[in-house]
Amino acid sequence: MNCYRYLFTIIICAMWLQHCVAEEPTQRDWVYRPALLRPFWQGDTVEGESVLFIRDETTGEGRASVLFPITQVLTVCNSAGDETYEEGRDYVWRAGSCEIVLPVGSRIVSKVPQDLRRPAKSQKYELTHRDGNGEIFFGAKLEYHEMQTCITYRHPAEEWSGDTPEFDAAALPHAIERLRRKEALSIVLLGDSISTGCNASGWAEGIPFQPAYPELLREHLEASYESKVTLTNLSVGGTSTPWGLTMVDKVVEHEPNLVILAFGMNDSAGRSADEYKANTQAMIDNIRETLPDAEFILIASMLGNRDWIRLKHEVFPQYRDALASLCQPGIALADMTGIWTEFLKRKHDWDLTGNGVNHPNDFGHRVYAQVLSTLLVPDSR
Repeated sequence: MNCYRYLFTIIICAMWLQHCVAEEPTQRDWVYRPALLRPFWQGDTVEGESVLFIRDETTGEGRASVLFPITQVLTVCNSAGDETYEEGRDYVWRAGSCEIVLPVGSRIVSKVPQDLRRPAKSQKYELTHRDGNGEIFFGAKLEYHEMQTCITYRHPAEEWSGDTPEFDAAALPHAIERLRRKEALSIVLLGDSISTGCNASGWAEGIPFQPAYPELLREHLEASYESKVTLTNLSVGGTSTPWGLTMVDKVVEHEPNLVILAFGMNDSAGRSADEYKANTQAMIDNIRETLPDAEFILIASMLGNRDWIRLKHEVFPQYRDALASLCQPGIALADMTGIWTEFLKRKHDWDLTGNGVNHPNDFGHRVYAQVLSTLLVPDSR
């Protein structure tokens, strides 16, 4: 009897283990590759640029544009990276053009403009479209990720026409010196939902499980300098600069060498540039009362969807200029506002968004990390 009981226990345990293995998601580990963190504006190759193909209901063709004129398409795949498409069958392109076209019958996902709208007051958040025709479709997790496609391609090695950051060892001297000496670096990040990682595939627990920009930055710094980098993320969704002021004691508790302040998206619903600047200056001053050697990176936010009536879009460049005026040795600017402004001259918001309104997708999180990394890592081209 004991033998049967023992055998029964083994069978149950085996079934339980099999169930656990079956339930465990596959391809859980995202693999860091330096090429993904190489700034998109450097060199002649863009890795995994995101687009959302919009289909003409009359012709059935889908179209989307990338940032640079194409000389060679290397890969076209879905955002998860587990399905690769064929040139000729699924997409066509013309040398020197930024546009990629989907022929009728393409396996690549495409949408019509109405797919990106919802009826008024039909969603959890009221995202009224500027033209008054319903609401912008809100993607809580991977909805936009599943509609978008990733393009890796070569282009002429031309200068990016927009502003880009540059490495300057004098801008963040203490942090960079610690990294160069392979000493531990402690970073605290304080920001809103963008900085919590919202709509990165890793945050949403979907393939390819790419981390959001804070973890990308940490991994890239460790790989670049072989230093131990600790990043404590105190960000909370829905917050703005007044809340940041209440978090000074929490920031100081971690004794950071470098503090990243990343507000603006929620402030832009109604806060003046002067108040935004004053709140940011107060955060810096209050932290330095206890940590006089702390250095700062101030992030000027990406742009929200221009068709969302809640945001006052004219304040984004005003906020960026306000942050720039605070910069001096020990305080540097990460200008995502300028990058996004140039992006939207060449692409649509739906190519870049993670949720439809105010979060980046995986490509956008990588660009955030690229901009921040440029301030801390010398150009290695």
